[in-house]
Amino acid sequence: MDTAHEADRAPGAPHPRETLRLLGQSAAEAEFLNAYRAGRLHHAWLLTGPRGVGKATLAWRIARFLLATPADDGGLFDDTPPAPTSLDIDPDHPVAHRMLALSEPRLFLLRRAWDADRERLRQDITVEPVRKLKEFFGLSAADGGRRVVIVDAADEMNVNAANALLKLLEEPPSDTVLLLVCHQPSRLLPTILSRCRALRCNGLAPPDIAAALAQAGVEPPGDPAALAALSGGSVGGALRLITLDGLTLYADLIAIFASPSDRQRALKLADSVAGRAAADRLDLTLDLFDLFLARLARTGVTGPPEPQAAPDEAALLARLAPDAGAGRRWAELQQSLGARARHGRAVNLDPAALILDMVLKIHETAAETAA
Repeated sequence: MDTAHEADRAPGAPHPRETLRLLGQSAAEAEFLNAYRAGRLHHAWLLTGPRGVGKATLAWRIARFLLATPADDGGLFDDTPPAPTSLDIDPDHPVAHRMLALSEPRLFLLRRAWDADRERLRQDITVEPVRKLKEFFGLSAADGGRRVVIVDAADEMNVNAANALLKLLEEPPSDTVLLLVCHQPSRLLPTILSRCRALRCNGLAPPDIAAALAQAGVEPPGDPAALAALSGGSVGGALRLITLDGLTLYADLIAIFASPSDRQRALKLADSVAGRAAADRLDLTLDLFDLFLARLARTGVTGPPEPQAAPDEAALLARLAPDAGAGRRWAELQQSLGARARHGRAVNLDPAALILDMVLKIHETAAETAA
């Protein structure tokens, strides 16, 4: 089993199939179990929510549960087991072992493939593996029991793959459940959305973020509340922040905008994202710029968000966005700088120049807002 290049594994984190305990998504689990116990098990479920909050882990928990739990065959004898109250199964169950080894014959995993020629993951899910689903359904029909398909992530399918999957959703095979992990439902065909039952996963609270990181063997640095605020309640986002020292980076942004005359700090930030080796840090820096502007816009309407994501952040936000009018200005700047950042990345604009230009635009807007 080649696990070195898995599109559905977050950097620095266990694969979702390796995470038996899911934190912070009890409402989504309860919604699925209620449908199961009521005999309303839909053939296709769309697991939505922010990236990194546990959607894939929930999909694997549901798949293990369905494949390890015998279906009610409607027999003559009243020996039906009690209705399940949890998606947990015995970790020593043969299904659990086979799924961990990716050898469960009644499970089909659809994800972006590794391109050996180019030595990188493909940009999207292509139609070829979707077409293999017909073969999977044919081969596994004789095994009996349910079959489960996990698509991770559904919004990474190209047009041909999406159309091929739609045909299966229109005429689903019997005893089959499709679990579509989706970060951006707006990218899916409306006809796919209409044939799925949505299951929403929300961002995690700080205690759940800390517990999930501990489960992954990661010691969170600094304030867990700040980590949760910057990551949007996403464990994957928190791991990214930890790996790239994102808490310190955001604190530097706050210091830069609190002291417009400190050009050296801004130059140091720009230098830190220059070069091909710093591509991940550049992406995170651009995301944190966007987050800072979003928090500014929100401050103008509702006041500084809680908790603070860096020391002295609340005071800075309140000063730069004292009212709703200022909030609208920051929201407009967020849109324009976001578009500029995407364009800059697309045309390989010098990263240092891009960052310095964004800092300048924010300083100019701050001066205009204070005038």
